[in-house]
Amino acid sequence: MDKEVCENVVKASKGWEKLDTDILMRIFQNYFSIGVLTSGLAHVCRGWRAVCCDPVLWYTLDLSRMKSIFIKTKNEPYYLTRILKLSMNLSKGNTRSLIFHFNLFLTNDMLTYTTKRSPNLRRLVLPAMNRMKDMGICNALSFCKNLESLTMPSILESHIVFSSIVKRKTFRELKVISHIDLFFAQNVVQCLPNLKVLSLRCNEINRDALLEILDKLESLEVLNISHSYLVITQQHPEKKKIIVRELDQAIMEKASKLKRFVTCMEHKTCVMCQWTDKDEGIMRWYMYEEGLWLADEVSSLYL
Repeated sequence: MDKEVCENVVKASKGWEKLDTDILMRIFQNYFSIGVLTSGLAHVCRGWRAVCCDPVLWYTLDLSRMKSIFIKTKNEPYYLTRILKLSMNLSKGNTRSLIFHFNLFLTNDMLTYTTKRSPNLRRLVLPAMNRMKDMGICNALSFCKNLESLTMPSILESHIVFSSIVKRKTFRELKVISHIDLFFAQNVVQCLPNLKVLSLRCNEINRDALLEILDKLESLEVLNISHSYLVITQQHPEKKKIIVRELDQAIMEKASKLKRFVTCMEHKTCVMCQWTDKDEGIMRWYMYEEGLWLADEVSSLYL
């Protein structure tokens, strides 16, 4: 479809070279996808390529609609690699937000290539990490000197990932989509002491981990645990998990120091809470409405 649209635009482009560049830029920004912009419009003429290099078009490189699930071909990574290379050539280092679809095929090399060429990157939304390695992600993040916000659909070895942004003063927001255990909480406290916003929505959260975060993450201002449930792990005899669906007084007292504590644990009436329960604390986003994974009760993390 993108190719057909691009061809139609090119055919109808006679006289467009006289169109005000600001108007042309707004048309490109509002009506064409990244694929059309990089593979088609930027190659029509010098004037259009100059417009395609406008920094405003590249402040946000949004690939949240470019998913790879259900596409099982050997050439799958090639298209994304081409899009990323063309985008980086046109953006000229002006990308500030980089958003990948939850189910987008991405390798460590692709991620490192992109972050290395985005020195002004402030926000990064990563896809599912089962195709990437911890050290590769760590290497890619090492180029993000001004990173402020990170969304991680899996925590993997959090101490390795967080080591690349340890004690970075600019970093302030973290969103994690995975089981939250005590080890993760300890790594957050140790590596990200300046963290101000933390979203753990739609997860299974260990109660001790939550207490650790509330106790020791002194700079934290906003915490979102909506549609999550708490678990207590018994030490004897079989380390069984006890599911807790209500926040006790100890948690509420510690959370009172926050500017905002967002919760929803209505598993009997809330559909999202029910889905978290059904998926055992790791949401299978591909089973639900497209784009649902983009949501967040914290506006700065909503996509």
